Amino acid sequence: MKRIWLLSAREMKRADQAAIEKFGMPSCVLMERAALCVAEEIEKRFAPGSRVLVVAGCGNNGGDGIAAGRILLQHGYRVDAVLMGDREALSPETDRQVGILEKYGCPVQGKIGNGEYDIVVDALFGIGLSRKVEGRFSEVIRRINERNAFVCAVDIPSGINADTGEVMGIAVQADMTVTFAFGKLGHIFYPGFRCAGELILRDIGITEDGFAGEAMPGVYTFCNDIRDGLPKRDGGGNKGTFGKALIIAGSVNMSGACELCAGSAYRTGAGMVRVVTPEENREIIQKKLPEALLSTYCVPKDRENRMQDMAAFLARLSEDMRWADCIAAGPGIGKGAFAAAMVRQALLETDKPLILDADALNLLAQSRELQEALAERRGPVILTPHVAECARLYGCSTEEIGRDILSKPKELARRFHCVVVCKDARTVVADPLEEAVYLNTTGNDGMATAGSGDVLTGIITGLVAQKMDAFEAARLGVYIHGAAGDRAAERMGRYALMAGDLKEELKNILR
Repeated sequence: MKRIWLLSAREMKRADQAAIEKFGMPSCVLMERAALCVAEEIEKRFAPGSRVLVVAGCGNNGGDGIAAGRILLQHGYRVDAVLMGDREALSPETDRQVGILEKYGCPVQGKIGNGEYDIVVDALFGIGLSRKVEGRFSEVIRRINERNAFVCAVDIPSGINADTGEVMGIAVQADMTVTFAFGKLGHIFYPGFRCAGELILRDIGITEDGFAGEAMPGVYTFCNDIRDGLPKRDGGGNKGTFGKALIIAGSVNMSGACELCAGSAYRTGAGMVRVVTPEENREIIQKKLPEALLSTYCVPKDRENRMQDMAAFLARLSEDMRWADCIAAGPGIGKGAFAAAMVRQALLETDKPLILDADALNLLAQSRELQEALAERRGPVILTPHVAECARLYGCSTEEIGRDILSKPKELARRFHCVVVCKDARTVVADPLEEAVYLNTTGNDGMATAGSGDVLTGIITGLVAQKMDAFEAARLGVYIHGAAGDRAAERMGRYALMAGDLKEELKNILR
C-alpha cells in the first residue's frame, strides 16, 4: 500500500525550501498554485455570486488566502478581505498579493465588519504557530466560529499546532481544510482532526524529491483500497495453505475474548484456528464459533494437583505450538500461574511469529525474566498495548506516552526487538528497523468498547498466519480494524457499536 507522508511543521518547511532552493520553483508560483487549489475547492461547493470573506494574516498563509480571494473575485464571487496585522509586517509574497487584490478593486480592510457571508476563508495563521493565540487574534477566531458561514481553512485551521493537533488557546472550527503537498500531523491528531472538517490534500508542485537523508519524514499513513495490501489467495490452496493460528485466550467467566479474537482471525482469512482456553469455555465457544478447534485445560484448586496438571497441559501446549504457523496470547487470560506459564512457554519454546496482547503484556511488564526472553527471541513478535499498557512496559506514566506517542513506541520496539502497536485514538505502529512510524487514520470513538482490542489481535493474527511480514500485518491489521469500525459506525451509529459488530463488518470490508 502506498505511503502517505504526514509532516511536522519543520519537515514541511524543509520540503518547501527544497522546492524553492534545490529545484528553482519560485515561491510566488507555489503561492499561486495553493490559492488556485483553495478557490477550486470552494467553486465545487458554491456558485458564483456567493459572498466570501477572506481573513488573512501577515505570513505566507495570509498570502495564499488573499490570492484565493482574488481568483474567486475574478470568477464572479463577491469578495471582502481583512488583513489582521500591520502592513509593515507582511511577508514579501503576501505584500505582493495584497497589492494585486487591491488593484482589482477589492480593498483590504483592517477589521471584520458585520456583513453576512456564505464562505469564510481562514488564512490567519499557517503551520508555524507555536504560541497561544491571544488578544485581537483570539477575538477574530471567536467571531469566525460564531458566523453562520461555511469555513474553509487554508493549510490548517488557525489556532491548531501543526505537530500535535493541540488547540493553542482557541482554534477555527473549519468545515473544510485545503492543505498542500502532504498531510500535517496536526490534521490527524485530536483535537486538530475535529477542527479540520473535511480534509482536502492538493498537489502544488512540492514532491518527495525534496526528501533526502535526514530530511525524510518520520510519520506516514495509508489511504488505499484495503485489498491492495491483503495476502494473495491461492486458487488451488486448502485450509492448511492459508495458515494455522493458535490463540491462547480467555479464562473462567471470560469467554468473549476467545470468540472475538478467533472469529476475527477466521474473518481475515486464516485457514484454521485453534483456541487454548479453560474447559469452562468449551460449550460457549463450540456454540458461537463451531469452526474453531479447541484445546482446553482445567485449573485445580489445590496446589499439588495444579502443578501436575499444569505440567501435563504444557506438554499438550507444546504440541499445539508445533502445529501452528503463528501464536497469539493474552486476550482475557488473566495473570494467574497458568497464564504466566503459557506466555513464558510461547516466548521460550518456539521462534514462530508471536502476537502478545492484553494480560500477556501485563505479565510481561511484571517479569524481568519474560522481558529478557522477549529481547533475546529470534522469531518475529508483535506487541499490541494500549497507552496504559505501553506505559507499564516502558516504565513511565500514561501521560508521558500520550505526549510522545510517536517516539515512545519506536523506543520500545527497539528495546525488545519487536513490532509495537500502541493503541490510542490514533494508533501508532513501530518497527525496530524502520525510522518512520505508521500513524493510523481509520477508526472512531465508537470503537472504544470492551473487546475491540481482541478483534484487532485476531485480525493481525489472521494476516500473520497467511505468512505476512509482522510489520506489514500490524499496519494493515490496524487499518482494517479502523475501517471496519468506520463502516459499522456509518451503518448503526457510534453509540450502539460493539466489538462483535467490528468482527462481523470484516466480511464487508474485505469483500
